[in-house]
Amino acid sequence: MTKLARFARTVGLALLISLPWTPPLGADPFAAVVDGRLLSFPEDTGAHPDYRTEWWYITGWLTDDAGHERGFQVTFFRIGTGIGADNPSRFAPRHLILAHAAIADPTNGRLIHAERVERALEPLAGAAQGATRAWIGDWLLALEDEHYHTRIDADGFAFDLILDPPGPPVLNGRAGFSQKTPNPQNASYYYSRPQLAVSGRLSIGGRERPVSGHAWLDHEWSSEILPDEAQGWDWLGINLHDGGSLMAFQMRARDGDELWAAGTLRSGDGRKQILDPDQVRFTPQRHWTSPRTGARYPVAWTIEIDDQTWHVRPLMDDQELDGRRSSGVVYWEGAVFVEDAEREIGRGYLEMTGYLDRPTDL
Repeated sequence: MTKLARFARTVGLALLISLPWTPPLGADPFAAVVDGRLLSFPEDTGAHPDYRTEWWYITGWLTDDAGHERGFQVTFFRIGTGIGADNPSRFAPRHLILAHAAIADPTNGRLIHAERVERALEPLAGAAQGATRAWIGDWLLALEDEHYHTRIDADGFAFDLILDPPGPPVLNGRAGFSQKTPNPQNASYYYSRPQLAVSGRLSIGGRERPVSGHAWLDHEWSSEILPDEAQGWDWLGINLHDGGSLMAFQMRARDGDELWAAGTLRSGDGRKQILDPDQVRFTPQRHWTSPRTGARYPVAWTIEIDDQTWHVRPLMDDQELDGRRSSGVVYWEGAVFVEDAEREIGRGYLEMTGYLDRPTDL
Protein backbone atom coordinates (compact mmCIF):
# COMPACT_ATOMS: atom_id res chain seq x y z
CA MET A 1 0.00 0.00 0.00
CA THR A 2 2.39 2.65 1.22
CA LYS A 3 5.19 2.50 -1.37
CA LEU A 4 2.96 3.08 -4.35
CA ALA A 5 2.76 6.80 -3.58
CA ARG A 6 6.38 7.41 -4.50
CA PHE A 7 5.75 6.53 -8.10
CA ALA A 8 3.82 9.66 -8.99
CA ARG A 9 6.84 11.85 -8.30
CA THR A 10 9.32 9.37 -9.67
CA VAL A 11 7.51 9.12 -12.97
CA GLY A 12 7.40 12.88 -13.36
CA LEU A 13 11.15 13.18 -12.97
CA ALA A 14 11.99 10.11 -15.06
CA LEU A 15 9.76 11.20 -17.92
CA LEU A 16 11.36 14.63 -17.97
CA ILE A 17 14.83 13.09 -18.05
CA SER A 18 14.45 10.24 -20.52
CA LEU A 19 11.15 10.17 -22.38
CA PRO A 20 10.40 12.64 -25.20
CA TRP A 21 6.66 11.78 -25.27
CA THR A 22 3.58 12.88 -23.34
CA PRO A 23 0.93 10.50 -21.99
CA PRO A 24 -2.09 9.96 -24.22
CA LEU A 25 -5.39 11.65 -23.40
CA GLY A 26 -8.66 9.76 -22.98
CA ALA A 27 -9.77 6.76 -20.96
CA ASP A 28 -7.60 5.36 -18.19
CA PRO A 29 -5.49 2.62 -19.84
CA PHE A 30 -5.04 0.70 -16.58
CA ALA A 31 -7.13 -2.08 -15.04
CA ALA A 32 -9.42 -1.41 -12.10
CA VAL A 33 -9.12 -3.09 -8.70
CA VAL A 34 -12.37 -4.97 -8.02
CA ASP A 35 -13.62 -6.82 -4.98
CA GLY A 36 -13.90 -10.57 -5.42
CA ARG A 37 -10.85 -11.24 -7.60
CA LEU A 38 -9.17 -14.38 -6.29
CA LEU A 39 -5.41 -14.20 -5.80
CA SER A 40 -3.45 -17.19 -7.10
CA PHE A 41 0.05 -18.24 -6.11
CA PRO A 42 2.78 -18.32 -7.26
CA GLU A 43 1.40 -16.44 -10.30
CA ASP A 44 0.37 -13.38 -8.30
CA THR A 45 3.84 -13.07 -6.78
CA GLY A 46 4.91 -11.81 -10.22
CA ALA A 47 4.22 -8.51 -11.99
CA HIS A 48 0.79 -7.23 -13.05
CA PRO A 49 1.53 -4.87 -15.96
CA ASP A 50 -2.16 -4.08 -16.59
CA TYR A 51 -2.18 -2.03 -13.37
CA ARG A 52 -0.65 1.41 -12.89
CA THR A 53 1.59 0.81 -9.88
CA GLU A 54 3.10 -2.16 -8.08
CA TRP A 55 5.73 -2.84 -5.46
CA TRP A 56 7.58 -5.63 -3.67
CA TYR A 57 8.78 -4.41 -0.29
CA ILE A 58 11.03 -6.19 2.22
CA THR A 59 11.94 -4.85 5.66
CA GLY A 60 13.56 -6.59 8.58
CA TRP A 61 16.13 -6.87 11.32
CA LEU A 62 19.59 -8.38 10.89
CA THR A 63 22.03 -9.56 13.57
CA ASP A 64 25.67 -10.09 12.59
CA ASP A 65 28.16 -12.55 14.08
CA ALA A 66 29.32 -9.90 16.57
CA GLY A 67 25.77 -9.41 17.88
CA HIS A 68 25.23 -6.02 16.24
CA GLU A 69 21.59 -5.38 15.24
CA ARG A 70 20.48 -3.31 12.26
CA GLY A 71 17.35 -2.73 10.22
CA PHE A 72 17.27 -3.17 6.45
CA GLN A 73 14.94 -2.34 3.59
CA VAL A 74 14.80 -3.21 -0.10
CA THR A 75 11.89 -2.25 -2.37
CA PHE A 76 11.30 -2.68 -6.08
CA PHE A 77 8.55 -0.71 -7.81
CA ARG A 78 7.00 -1.01 -11.25
CA ILE A 79 4.95 1.78 -12.77
CA GLY A 80 2.95 1.82 -15.98
CA THR A 81 3.49 5.11 -17.79
CA GLY A 82 0.46 4.93 -20.08
CA ILE A 83 2.87 5.47 -22.97
CA GLY A 84 3.73 3.15 -25.85
CA ALA A 85 1.03 0.52 -25.35
CA ASP A 86 0.45 0.30 -29.11
CA ASN A 87 4.13 0.54 -30.03
CA PRO A 88 5.59 -2.88 -30.91
CA SER A 89 9.15 -1.75 -30.23
CA ARG A 90 10.87 -3.30 -27.21
CA PHE A 91 12.22 0.20 -26.48
CA ALA A 92 8.72 1.65 -25.95
CA PRO A 93 8.61 3.23 -22.47
CA ARG A 94 5.66 1.26 -21.12
CA HIS A 95 7.02 0.78 -17.58
CA LEU A 96 9.56 2.24 -15.20
CA ILE A 97 11.40 0.27 -12.51
CA LEU A 98 12.51 1.93 -9.28
CA ALA A 99 14.45 0.44 -6.36
CA HIS A 100 15.18 1.70 -2.84
CA ALA A 101 17.60 0.10 -0.39
CA ALA A 102 18.57 1.20 3.11
CA ILE A 103 20.35 0.14 6.29
CA ALA A 104 19.36 1.48 9.73
CA ASP A 105 22.51 1.33 11.85
CA PRO A 106 22.46 3.01 15.30
CA THR A 107 26.25 3.42 15.21
CA ASN A 108 25.81 5.59 12.13
CA GLY A 109 22.97 7.57 13.69
CA ARG A 110 20.86 7.85 10.51
CA LEU A 111 19.79 5.82 7.49
CA ILE A 112 22.28 4.79 4.84
CA HIS A 113 20.29 4.54 1.63
CA ALA A 114 20.54 4.29 -2.13
CA GLU A 115 18.09 4.48 -5.06
CA ARG A 116 17.92 3.47 -8.71
CA VAL A 117 15.40 4.14 -11.47
CA GLU A 118 15.38 2.83 -15.05
CA ARG A 119 13.07 2.27 -17.95
CA ALA A 120 11.97 -1.41 -18.06
CA LEU A 121 14.11 -2.93 -20.80
CA GLU A 122 15.50 -6.45 -20.66
CA PRO A 123 18.14 -7.38 -19.73
CA LEU A 124 18.89 -4.03 -18.01
CA ALA A 125 15.80 -3.66 -15.80
CA GLY A 126 12.39 -5.23 -15.47
CA ALA A 127 9.69 -7.00 -13.48
CA ALA A 128 8.71 -10.48 -14.65
CA GLN A 129 5.26 -12.05 -14.66
CA GLY A 130 4.45 -15.46 -13.20
CA ALA A 131 6.81 -15.31 -10.18
CA THR A 132 8.67 -12.56 -8.34
CA ARG A 133 11.67 -11.30 -10.28
CA ALA A 134 12.48 -7.57 -10.28
CA TRP A 135 15.87 -6.10 -11.09
CA ILE A 136 17.84 -3.03 -12.05
CA GLY A 137 21.36 -3.92 -13.19
CA ASP A 138 22.88 -6.10 -10.46
CA TRP A 139 20.18 -5.19 -7.90
CA LEU A 140 17.76 -8.11 -7.63
CA LEU A 141 14.72 -9.47 -5.81
CA ALA A 142 13.53 -12.91 -6.93
CA LEU A 143 11.50 -15.90 -5.77
CA GLU A 144 13.59 -18.98 -6.49
CA ASP A 145 12.51 -22.51 -5.46
CA GLU A 146 10.13 -21.07 -2.83
CA HIS A 147 12.89 -18.89 -1.35
CA TYR A 148 13.33 -15.15 -1.87
CA HIS A 149 16.74 -13.86 -2.87
CA THR A 150 17.75 -10.21 -2.76
CA ARG A 151 21.08 -8.71 -3.76
CA ILE A 152 22.03 -5.04 -3.39
CA ASP A 153 25.44 -3.45 -4.00
CA ALA A 154 25.47 0.28 -3.22
CA ASP A 155 27.95 2.93 -2.14
CA GLY A 156 28.59 2.36 1.58
CA PHE A 157 26.77 -0.95 1.97
CA ALA A 158 25.83 -4.20 0.25
CA PHE A 159 23.89 -7.31 1.15
CA ASP A 160 23.11 -10.71 -0.34
CA LEU A 161 20.25 -12.41 1.52
CA ILE A 162 18.05 -15.51 1.34
CA LEU A 163 14.58 -15.18 2.89
CA ASP A 164 12.53 -18.29 3.69
CA PRO A 165 8.74 -17.99 4.15
CA PRO A 166 7.32 -20.16 6.95
CA GLY A 167 3.97 -20.58 5.22
CA PRO A 168 1.62 -19.29 2.53
CA PRO A 169 0.96 -15.59 1.88
CA VAL A 170 -1.31 -13.73 4.29
CA LEU A 171 -4.12 -11.95 2.40
CA ASN A 172 -5.01 -8.51 3.70
CA GLY A 173 -8.49 -6.97 3.62
CA ARG A 174 -11.24 -9.05 2.00
CA ALA A 175 -9.25 -11.96 0.53
CA GLY A 176 -6.56 -9.59 -0.73
CA PHE A 177 -8.85 -6.66 -1.64
CA SER A 178 -7.50 -3.88 0.60
CA GLN A 179 -9.70 -0.79 0.94
CA LYS A 180 -7.84 2.45 1.71
CA THR A 181 -10.61 5.05 2.26
CA PRO A 182 -14.37 5.04 2.96
CA ASN A 183 -14.81 4.80 -0.82
CA PRO A 184 -14.19 1.16 -1.90
CA GLN A 185 -12.92 2.41 -5.27
CA ASN A 186 -9.76 3.47 -3.43
CA ALA A 187 -8.29 0.00 -3.04
CA SER A 188 -5.43 -2.31 -3.97
CA TYR A 189 -4.65 -6.01 -4.11
CA TYR A 190 -2.40 -6.71 -1.15
CA TYR A 191 -0.76 -9.69 0.56
CA SER A 192 2.05 -10.04 3.10
CA ARG A 193 4.65 -12.67 3.92
CA PRO A 194 5.65 -12.14 7.57
CA GLN A 195 8.21 -14.04 9.65
CA LEU A 196 10.67 -14.59 6.80
CA ALA A 197 13.80 -16.31 8.13
CA VAL A 198 16.83 -14.41 6.82
CA SER A 199 20.41 -15.56 6.26
CA GLY A 200 23.25 -14.16 4.20
CA ARG A 201 25.95 -11.53 4.27
CA LEU A 202 26.05 -7.80 4.92
CA SER A 203 28.91 -5.49 3.98
CA ILE A 204 29.09 -2.12 5.71
CA GLY A 205 31.97 0.15 6.55
CA GLY A 206 34.24 -1.93 4.32
CA ARG A 207 33.72 -5.13 6.32
CA GLU A 208 31.58 -8.11 5.37
CA ARG A 209 29.84 -10.18 8.03
CA PRO A 210 27.41 -13.12 8.10
CA VAL A 211 23.95 -12.10 9.27
CA SER A 212 20.67 -13.70 10.25
CA GLY A 213 17.29 -12.39 11.29
CA HIS A 214 13.63 -12.00 10.40
CA ALA A 215 11.92 -9.96 7.73
CA TRP A 216 8.58 -9.03 6.21
CA LEU A 217 7.55 -8.91 2.55
CA ASP A 218 4.60 -6.92 1.16
CA HIS A 219 3.39 -7.09 -2.44
CA GLU A 220 0.71 -4.70 -3.64
CA TRP A 221 -0.68 -3.45 -6.94
CA SER A 222 -3.28 -0.86 -7.86
CA SER A 223 -4.36 1.73 -10.44
CA GLU A 224 -5.96 4.18 -8.01
CA ILE A 225 -5.07 7.77 -7.15
CA LEU A 226 -5.15 9.00 -3.56
CA PRO A 227 -8.28 11.16 -3.05
CA ASP A 228 -7.94 14.89 -2.41
CA GLU A 229 -9.06 14.60 1.21
CA ALA A 230 -6.13 12.29 2.13
CA GLN A 231 -2.80 13.72 3.29
CA GLY A 232 -0.72 10.60 3.94
CA TRP A 233 -0.57 7.42 6.00
CA ASP A 234 1.11 5.57 8.85
CA TRP A 235 1.82 1.85 8.34
CA LEU A 236 3.20 -0.95 10.52
CA GLY A 237 4.48 -4.42 9.62
CA ILE A 238 5.43 -6.31 12.80
CA ASN A 239 6.79 -9.82 13.35
CA LEU A 240 5.58 -10.83 16.81
CA HIS A 241 7.88 -12.92 18.98
CA ASP A 242 5.19 -15.60 19.48
CA GLY A 243 5.26 -16.32 15.74
CA GLY A 244 2.30 -14.09 14.90
CA SER A 245 2.23 -10.88 12.89
CA LEU A 246 0.49 -7.52 12.63
CA MET A 247 -0.10 -5.32 9.60
CA ALA A 248 -1.93 -2.09 10.44
CA PHE A 249 -2.32 1.28 8.77
CA GLN A 250 -4.23 4.52 9.05
CA MET A 251 -4.92 6.96 6.24
CA ARG A 252 -4.81 10.55 7.49
CA ALA A 253 -7.07 13.35 6.33
CA ARG A 254 -5.65 16.80 5.59
CA ASP A 255 -6.66 18.01 9.07
CA GLY A 256 -4.64 15.18 10.64
CA ASP A 257 -7.62 13.08 11.73
CA GLU A 258 -8.01 9.45 10.77
CA LEU A 259 -9.70 9.01 7.38
CA TRP A 260 -9.55 5.20 7.33
CA ALA A 261 -7.78 2.40 9.16
CA ALA A 262 -7.46 -1.34 8.78
CA GLY A 263 -5.19 -4.25 9.59
CA THR A 264 -4.51 -7.97 9.74
CA LEU A 265 -3.60 -9.67 13.03
CA ARG A 266 -2.31 -13.23 12.85
CA SER A 267 -1.77 -15.25 16.03
CA GLY A 268 1.17 -17.54 16.64
CA ASP A 269 -0.96 -20.59 15.80
CA GLY A 270 -1.93 -19.13 12.43
CA ARG A 271 -5.42 -17.80 13.16
CA LYS A 272 -6.11 -14.59 11.23
CA GLN A 273 -8.26 -11.62 12.23
CA ILE A 274 -9.15 -8.93 9.69
CA LEU A 275 -9.32 -5.60 11.54
CA ASP A 276 -12.02 -3.06 10.69
CA PRO A 277 -11.51 0.73 11.02
CA ASP A 278 -13.00 0.81 14.53
CA GLN A 279 -10.51 -1.86 15.69
CA VAL A 280 -7.34 0.09 14.81
CA ARG A 281 -6.22 3.32 16.43
CA PHE A 282 -2.87 5.14 16.13
CA THR A 283 -2.04 7.70 18.85
CA PRO A 284 1.28 9.61 18.62
CA GLN A 285 3.35 9.82 21.80
CA ARG A 286 6.62 11.53 20.84
CA HIS A 287 7.81 13.56 17.85
CA TRP A 288 11.17 14.09 16.17
CA THR A 289 11.99 16.96 13.81
CA SER A 290 14.40 16.36 10.94
CA PRO A 291 17.35 18.79 11.01
CA ARG A 292 17.57 18.52 7.21
CA THR A 293 14.00 18.90 5.97
CA GLY A 294 12.15 20.35 8.98
CA ALA A 295 9.53 17.58 8.77
CA ARG A 296 8.09 16.64 12.18
CA TYR A 297 7.40 12.91 12.58
CA PRO A 298 5.63 11.05 15.40
CA VAL A 299 8.34 8.43 15.96
CA ALA A 300 6.72 6.79 19.01
CA TRP A 301 3.12 5.60 19.06
CA THR A 302 0.48 3.83 21.09
CA ILE A 303 -1.40 1.36 18.89
CA GLU A 304 -4.78 0.01 19.93
CA ILE A 305 -5.54 -3.25 18.13
CA ASP A 306 -9.03 -4.48 18.98
CA ASP A 307 -8.82 -4.91 22.79
CA GLN A 308 -5.00 -4.73 23.02
CA THR A 309 -2.76 -1.70 23.58
CA TRP A 310 0.82 -1.78 22.34
CA HIS A 311 3.65 0.75 22.28
CA VAL A 312 5.91 1.40 19.28
CA ARG A 313 9.36 2.96 19.66
CA PRO A 314 12.12 3.43 17.07
CA LEU A 315 15.52 1.78 16.86
CA MET A 316 16.71 5.37 16.35
CA ASP A 317 14.87 8.63 15.64
CA ASP A 318 16.60 9.64 12.40
CA GLN A 319 15.26 7.14 9.88
CA GLU A 320 14.09 9.73 7.36
CA LEU A 321 14.71 8.96 3.69
CA ASP A 322 15.08 12.11 1.61
CA GLY A 323 14.48 11.12 -2.00
CA ARG A 324 14.04 14.59 -3.48
CA ARG A 325 17.08 14.25 -5.73
CA SER A 326 15.58 11.17 -7.40
CA SER A 327 11.99 10.20 -6.56
CA GLY A 328 11.07 13.61 -5.13
CA VAL A 329 9.50 12.19 -1.95
CA VAL A 330 10.56 12.59 1.69
CA TYR A 331 9.26 10.00 4.17
CA TRP A 332 10.18 8.24 7.42
CA GLU A 333 10.69 4.49 7.26
CA GLY A 334 12.49 2.65 9.97
CA ALA A 335 13.02 -0.24 12.34
CA VAL A 336 10.88 -0.27 15.48
CA PHE A 337 10.28 -2.25 18.66
CA VAL A 338 6.75 -3.14 19.82
CA GLU A 339 6.02 -3.60 23.54
CA ASP A 340 3.03 -4.27 25.72
CA ALA A 341 2.88 -2.98 29.29
CA GLU A 342 5.54 -5.42 30.48
CA ARG A 343 7.92 -6.53 27.71
CA GLU A 344 8.99 -6.44 24.09
CA ILE A 345 6.58 -8.52 22.02
CA GLY A 346 7.77 -7.88 18.46
CA ARG A 347 9.92 -6.00 15.97
CA GLY A 348 9.28 -4.64 12.54
CA TYR A 349 9.03 -1.48 10.47
CA LEU A 350 7.03 1.75 10.59
CA GLU A 351 6.43 3.96 7.55
CA MET A 352 5.05 7.51 7.67
CA THR A 353 4.25 9.64 4.62
CA GLY A 354 2.72 13.05 4.02
CA TYR A 355 4.50 14.88 6.84
CA LEU A 356 6.40 17.00 4.32
CA ASP A 357 5.04 16.01 0.88
CA ARG A 358 1.57 14.75 0.06
CA PRO A 359 1.71 11.44 -1.88
CA THR A 360 -0.71 10.82 -4.75
CA ASP A 361 -0.93 7.13 -5.71
CA LEU A 362 -2.27 4.39 -3.43
